[in-house]
Amino acid sequence: MTANSFTAPQRAAIIINPAKTVEIDVRELAARHAEENGWGETLWFETTKEDPGVGQAKEALAQGADIVIAAGGDGTVRCVAEVLCGGDVPMGLLPLGTGNLLARNLGMDITDYDGAMAGALAGTERKIDVVRARRSDPDLEQLFLVMAGVGYDATIMADTDEELKHKVGWLAYVDAGIRNLPGKPVKATVVIDGRTAVQRGVRSVMVGNCGKVQGGLEIFPEAKMDDGLLDVAVLAPHHGRLGWLSVLAGMIGKGRGKDTAVEFFQGKTVEIILEHKDDYQLDGDHEGQGKHVLMTLDPSALTLRM
Repeated sequence: MTANSFTAPQRAAIIINPAKTVEIDVRELAARHAEENGWGETLWFETTKEDPGVGQAKEALAQGADIVIAAGGDGTVRCVAEVLCGGDVPMGLLPLGTGNLLARNLGMDITDYDGAMAGALAGTERKIDVVRARRSDPDLEQLFLVMAGVGYDATIMADTDEELKHKVGWLAYVDAGIRNLPGKPVKATVVIDGRTAVQRGVRSVMVGNCGKVQGGLEIFPEAKMDDGLLDVAVLAPHHGRLGWLSVLAGMIGKGRGKDTAVEFFQGKTVEIILEHKDDYQLDGDHEGQGKHVLMTLDPSALTLRM
């Protein structure tokens, strides 16, 4: 055996949100699967309120991690993906959040922690699209994987009771949704691939890379996270107390009718300009308010192992 014949075992890095309470010992789980698959000792990084995952993912790469596993909710996943996007190191998922939207859209069993860890270390790899969202108020570029939106859907995220979410999970979003049904539309211009698609009062503009949101509700039935397209839904309920019924009918009918309460579009870039600031969310996290955002698809930019 020569001095150069020894190959160091692969090492996984786990970036975990310590605020997520789970019924399993994540360290024991990781150690067991690393030993079973011949991996070295796992690198551990905890997120903080000041740094929810970006700095930790950069440090994991600096220390030579062969895979970076996001152990938390969609916010943790999004931050880790922001660093891994465009690189060669894959991302694994250990869903510990309330929504776990990316994991659900990938068809993962979010209660099977053993399966998630085994998949991250010894599963198959696939590439998915990511979306870069650049705001001009403030000037900030962020990445998202599932869905972003302005208006009503973002207001739901902002107004969800955290204590209730801890107790009943995604049903807390239903509570916030019902409470915020009343509201005024905002005049919006939606430009898709350089052409104006919508210019009128709306309650919400949602842009999806995947189809499902909280509670398994499918907003974009035809969306695929590797099809090179963004899916757009514009919600503009009619006036009156029953106005949202037209939205519901449009969602069920996938916008195929003539009713403009719901309109669906597809494209590679989506620009949203509002008359005044409104709530803004990325992958279920409220990100403040804004009046302009440009979303651009980055096809097959992130490698997942699962």
